[in-house]
Amino acid sequence: MSKDSARDAVVQEARELLVAMEAALLQIEMEGPSRESINAIFRAAHTIKGSAGLFAFDSIVHFTHQLEHVLDKVRDEELALNGHMMSLLLQCGDYIGELVDAIERREELQEPNPERRATLLAELEAVAQAATRVDAAVDPAPQGAAPAAGGESPVISAMDAAPADYPYWHLSLAFNENVLRDGLDPMSFLHYLRSLGRIVAILPLESAIPAADEMDAESCYLGVEICLASDSSRQTLEDVFEFVRDDSRIDILPPRSSLSAYAEVLARLPREDAARLVGMWRRLDQFSEAQWRSLGAATVAEAIAPVVPVAAGDVVQRPRPLDERRAHEQKFIKIEVSKLDQLIDLVGELVIAGASARLVARRRKDSQFEEATQAIDALMEQIRDAALTLRMVQINEVFQRFPRIVRDLARDLNKDIELVMTGSDTELDKSMIERIADPLMHIVRNAIDHGIEPAAERIAAGKPARATLRLNAIHESGSVVVEVMDDGRGMDRERILAHAIASGLAAPEAELSDAEIYRFVFEPGFSTAREVTELSGRGVGMDVVKRNIEALHGEVVIDTERGRGTVVRIRLPLTLAIISGFQVVVGNAVFVIPLDMVVECIDMPPQHAGCNIVAVRGEPLPFVPLRELFDLPAREHGRNSLVIVQYGKLRAGLLVDGLLGECQAVIKPLGRLFGKVKGLSGSTILGDGRVALILDIPHLVQHTQQQEQGNPALYVERGVGIAP
Repeated sequence: MSKDSARDAVVQEARELLVAMEAALLQIEMEGPSRESINAIFRAAHTIKGSAGLFAFDSIVHFTHQLEHVLDKVRDEELALNGHMMSLLLQCGDYIGELVDAIERREELQEPNPERRATLLAELEAVAQAATRVDAAVDPAPQGAAPAAGGESPVISAMDAAPADYPYWHLSLAFNENVLRDGLDPMSFLHYLRSLGRIVAILPLESAIPAADEMDAESCYLGVEICLASDSSRQTLEDVFEFVRDDSRIDILPPRSSLSAYAEVLARLPREDAARLVGMWRRLDQFSEAQWRSLGAATVAEAIAPVVPVAAGDVVQRPRPLDERRAHEQKFIKIEVSKLDQLIDLVGELVIAGASARLVARRRKDSQFEEATQAIDALMEQIRDAALTLRMVQINEVFQRFPRIVRDLARDLNKDIELVMTGSDTELDKSMIERIADPLMHIVRNAIDHGIEPAAERIAAGKPARATLRLNAIHESGSVVVEVMDDGRGMDRERILAHAIASGLAAPEAELSDAEIYRFVFEPGFSTAREVTELSGRGVGMDVVKRNIEALHGEVVIDTERGRGTVVRIRLPLTLAIISGFQVVVGNAVFVIPLDMVVECIDMPPQHAGCNIVAVRGEPLPFVPLRELFDLPAREHGRNSLVIVQYGKLRAGLLVDGLLGECQAVIKPLGRLFGKVKGLSGSTILGDGRVALILDIPHLVQHTQQQEQGNPALYVERGVGIAP
């Protein structure tokens, strides 16, 4: 792994851990502390510290070490997780995020915010010093000590006497054989120990290494004996090896342990390793001569006895079979987004090439060639779906940011708000996930600032003091719908209309529907706020929301009721890469309609003069004549067909000259010339090399609805008998 890729891996892992840490803190605030959530916070900080220590990112290591010290006291119930502690820990997580950002920018040697660092470290130190220390009433008796009876002092044997003046921890480690296969480097644990203290001596154990022809390069055979000078707690040292504890042998002896504990370490080791360990201890002058004698001549003699060669019949531990090792292989791998984008581009080119081959097969009228291209088409469709699935991520990647945001904003505004998130497992293209975060942020902030009332106002209105803000995501008609719902005061229809008239956005005599009135909220500079706050009120934000959503070929609508609350609904396509389409011809031009939005195709029913509404099974259906919309010439021998499309709950018809059938469309941008043309969302390349335009169904459906609302008398003229 290159240095840059390793740095990127550290940054990515740290950000994921910070998200987990923040989620655990917010869960504690909502549900109360639990051992599991506290341990999750500690593990996140501990792992960030360890990863940073491997690459000498000292700024993070030193800060998280102090944070870990405080978290250790929380875990030992010496510190309570009150409101002040929760805010402090969340701020520490934010600061670590700043340090991670600095690492990503290759600026880890520059402190991003010295004043904030000093303030947080001072608060952590003050909290640690103010903690109520709960010490054990009686120190644990040394190993092997007999219990006191009748008021007499316990009798301690010479083997249980503590070695004098030996301040080092002793760590006896034997990593499990599969530690390398699990993606862990034993050396990383040793590097991390250096951040906790000074390694005085280290002894690698090599006796378990098999002969070269029997060795498995993916297996770990080494053990290690370490003398460590550190003021860390036993729990801190044990947590270093948390990820390898299950199948490894991890023995940790604190300073001045009993002689019997050291004797047990010697007894567990092979004779040659025990002899080398005794030699290391002697060089460190670990025990006095009297203590060596207390260990027992037999123990020491056995440890330093000559090594006897392994007999031919002795069992030698061999690597496990390949099929058994595969059960422990990683199930997930991380891939750079750029590589996925490259794959999608190649699949798109393959789709275009396949369409060209299919066209050639049809022209040659070669049945075998056509069968082969049909088989290739089926496989390409599977490859396309599989490739697009790789880019689909859960919208929870965006949702997980909001618990913290809602918490902080509610506290700043002195409001009590409960955030409820549903549908967070709904999947969306990653490129769209990244671009929907800011629009959602604006909507949530507006809901908290303007929509949700203070507790006193809610109680006076007969509502519970605690407001509810909901985030919901669902799949619907080939799209993803994201909803932000609050139970606040709702929007004032008359006030919005009055402000729109005063701003020249609407004529005083105009008769506007509720949807048209609420659409003014998305106009640039439009705001009905009586006062400007730090969050909103300047008329900047909702117009950006609409512009960003429309750039994703989506739509945003508002549904509100005075005194009951507001729903802001965002509808987005699933992907912006490759879609299944339906080709139609208008004049000499070919258009593509997203197949998910096509309901059915029928012959054009009789049309009343001057009316763009037809009756389909007794129901009124507005339609758009595409030839007139795009000013295209009439086609000779054209057969008028109506393609019925649906977007959300709305339906409309598209009048075309002919139907060409299904296709796979690789979406290409329109460019500057056609970028602002209404009714078009992109283009694609056909098998014969021609360019076909992709229709913007949401815009066309809205266009028909506006026509419908503008001329309700058409229903009566057509004799449909159903009011709009």
